[in-house]
Amino acid sequence: MGERIAVITGGSRGLGRNMAVHLARRGVHCLITYKSNRTEADKVVELVKKAGTKCVALELDVGRSATFVAFSEAVRAALANTWNRERFDILINNAGHGLRAPFTETTEADFESLFNVHLKGTYFLTQRLLPLMADGGRILNLSSGLARFSTPGYSAYAAMKGAIEVLTRYLAQELGPRRISVNTIAPGATATDFAGGVIRDNPEYRQVLTSRTAMGRVGEPDDIGGAVASLLADEASWMTGQRIEISGGLNL
Repeated sequence: MGERIAVITGGSRGLGRNMAVHLARRGVHCLITYKSNRTEADKVVELVKKAGTKCVALELDVGRSATFVAFSEAVRAALANTWNRERFDILINNAGHGLRAPFTETTEADFESLFNVHLKGTYFLTQRLLPLMADGGRILNLSSGLARFSTPGYSAYAAMKGAIEVLTRYLAQELGPRRISVNTIAPGATATDFAGGVIRDNPEYRQVLTSRTAMGRVGEPDDIGGAVASLLADEASWMTGQRIEISGGLNL
């Protein structure tokens, strides 16, 4: 994959952490963001270094778009100071949080929190970072299986992810002249700390999901991180505007 640099939002935990490690094993350097837990972010930096590449952790709340100008300048400085580079190559819009609440009980505050991080944050952070992205770069957005099938309690979260899938196609079209590919992955039920670790820690819920999955188990972080590293390999650079679900065949 060569000497490439990936910016991964929400890279201090869960799937973002796993993506950073898998990319590092393929020779990709990483700039990860964390919202508040510097200790966990530093652990990822060390994991990436052990895998053979450099890593920088920067603080960022993707839900606060007013901070994106300052963040882009911090990225510019990190590129120069750590890699003697002006551009990065890969952007993974991974940061996010979940919400499980019936439609009738979802508040405007709940909705706005999801909107600010998942949709507005992805939209305007990508816009802000584009001048720092190399031509021929790669953007990977995060959706969810919940945008394909309906599970009561996730109307607001799934609506944001559905919008991300539409946005991905538009970005693929508009950024094509710069040879920047833009795709979406939709992880299925995966055992991480997401949404309070409900899939990881609740055996009954895991069993329900397992019974609905063709491959007979819920996902593990390595299932997603490994797939992401493969999708971002040079051999997949011609693919753009696509939604790739990584779910073991959930609710087929």
